[in-house]
Amino acid sequence: MINRIRDIRLQKGLTLADVAAACRPVTTAQTIGRLETGMRNLSLVWMNRIAQALGVDPESLLRSEASEPVMVVALLSESGAESPRLRREALLPSDLAADLPWMVMEVEATCGEYRTGDQVWLRQTPLHEASRLLNRDVLAPLPGGRFAFGRLIEGGGEALLLLPPISGQPPVPVEHPQWLAVADMLVRKL
Repeated sequence: MINRIRDIRLQKGLTLADVAAACRPVTTAQTIGRLETGMRNLSLVWMNRIAQALGVDPESLLRSEASEPVMVVALLSESGAESPRLRREALLPSDLAADLPWMVMEVEATCGEYRTGDQVWLRQTPLHEASRLLNRDVLAPLPGGRFAFGRLIEGGGEALLLLPPISGQPPVPVEHPQWLAVADMLVRKL
């Protein structure tokens, strides 16, 4: 098995000290460094601690030697496609697990920026954090098993106001939703 802790840590832009501070209980950067280089045994307890600190599933910290990793092969910027400065492994969507659950909404018909066949990955968010999600696309439940999806334009107190992705439609009021999920990732086949 190949240890992927360093690849995941670097991809997330974290230092050894950041990961050590995020571990529960807190540990040292030196310990994290020894675990990711294999100088210290990576037990299940350490895998769970480090996975939680990185915000990934514990299984994603190891990869079979038989499977080839998915690599970042190019970077796209204003000047066009370029080679990456450093060779690095790409994180798959399943590696982006967090303490809050994911949901997926499939797009059956083109609506604004969303195309037929798209998958919108949504992260469930506590209702008290609605005000920090202003101008983000969110999904909220409505009575009778229906949903409202759109740009959150008002999110104070017990009521939300969503602007649907289809141009010209009026804002949808959502009162006392049971939960709220923010669009965090778009998966689109080409």
